[in-house]
Amino acid sequence: MTTYGSEKIRKMTSSIFQEVVDRKQAALINGKDVIDLSIGSPDFQPPAFVMETLAKYSMDSSKYGYTLKGIAEFNEAVSYFYRQRYSVELDDNTEVLQLMGSQDGLAHLATVIVDPGDYVLVPDPGYPIYEASVTIAGGEIYPMPLLAENSFLPKLNEIPEEVLRKTKMMILSYPGNPVTALADSSFFEEVVAFANVHNILVVHDFAYSELIYDGNPQISFLSVPGAKEVGIEFNSLSKTFNMAGCRIGYAAGNSEVIRLLASFKSHIDYGVFYPIQKAAIAALTSDFSFLEDQLKRYQARRDVLVTGFQTSGWQVEKSPATMFVWAKIPAGWKSREFAFKLIEDEGIVVVPGDAFGLQGEGYVRIAMVQPSEKLEEAAQRVNEFLLGFPV
Repeated sequence: MTTYGSEKIRKMTSSIFQEVVDRKQAALINGKDVIDLSIGSPDFQPPAFVMETLAKYSMDSSKYGYTLKGIAEFNEAVSYFYRQRYSVELDDNTEVLQLMGSQDGLAHLATVIVDPGDYVLVPDPGYPIYEASVTIAGGEIYPMPLLAENSFLPKLNEIPEEVLRKTKMMILSYPGNPVTALADSSFFEEVVAFANVHNILVVHDFAYSELIYDGNPQISFLSVPGAKEVGIEFNSLSKTFNMAGCRIGYAAGNSEVIRLLASFKSHIDYGVFYPIQKAAIAALTSDFSFLEDQLKRYQARRDVLVTGFQTSGWQVEKSPATMFVWAKIPAGWKSREFAFKLIEDEGIVVVPGDAFGLQGEGYVRIAMVQPSEKLEEAAQRVNEFLLGFPV
C-alpha cells in the first residue's frame, strides 16, 4: 500500500490538541455540562459600526471580485492605528502588508527567509505555528526556554555561538501565547543590539497588543530605536476587534522583508474580501473607546477566575495581559494528566502546557472566553476537583 505524506508533514503534529477535542466530545456524550476554556476565540462581538460597515459593503455587487492585495486605505489605517496607539510611524506604502490573519504571515515568513539547515530561535513554550512554519521551510529549530525565574524572557547570552552562526531569524511574542508575560523597552533594546551583532531578523507577534492589564504600557517592538532595521511585527484584528472569522491582519516594519513576503503571497492568494477590508478600516480608525471598555471586561473576567481558584489554595498568578491564564498546576501532576482528568471529572476544558513545548510541562492554559458567571462556575468546579487532591 502506498504511503502518502512528506517528511515535513510527519514532523508536524496536533495530537495533543486533537486529544483535547476528543476528550471534550467524550465528556459531552457522557452527559457532562462542559465549560470550554481551551480555544482562544473571542466570545465578544465586534463593534456595531464594524458589522454595519461589513453589511453595507457586502450589498455592493461590484465588490465580489479579487482584491489581489490590501487597498491603500487599509495600509493608511494601519499606519494611523500604530501612530495613535503605539507612537510608531510607518510608511504605509513600504512598511505595511495586509494578511489573511497574522497566522497567515507567521506561517509563510520562514519560507521567505529560511533555507534548509538555517536555524530559527523559537520561544519554548510558544504558539505552535512558530515551529510549524520553520518545519515547512526546512529550517532547524532552536528552542529558547521561557522560565518563570527569568520573567519568561529568553536568555540570549546562553544561545550557543555555533547556533547563532547559522541563525536567520528569531521569533518573540510579548504579550504572548501561551505565556502571558510582558517585555519592557530595555529587553527589546537588548534584542535589537543582539540582532545587529548576529545579523538575525526579529519577528515579533503582537496579536494581544490591546489586552494589557493593570495600567501596564503597550510596547510595540517597532517603537524601540533601530527595530525596523532588524525586524517586523505581526498584528491582527482577531483579538483586538473580535474579527477572528474575518481573517484579516497585517505585518509592519522592515521594508525589505515586507517586500519579500508580499512577493511570496502574490503567488498563493488573491487578497481579503473588500467588505472585510472596509470593516477593518472602520475599526482601525475609530475613537478606540471600544478597546477601553473591552479591556475592562477581560480584566474583570481574569480577576473572577483567578480569585475563584485561590479560594481552594491553587495560587494562580494574575495574567498581566492576553485572554489567557498560564497556570502552574499543583505539585504531583503532569500537564496532560491534570487537564484530561479535569475534563473527565468536571467538564472543564483547558489545554495542557506541553502542547506548546517542553517547557510548558507543569502548566495549563486557560482561555477567558466565557462570561464571568461561567468562569466563576468553572473555578468552583475546579475547586471541588482539587478537594480530592490537596494542593
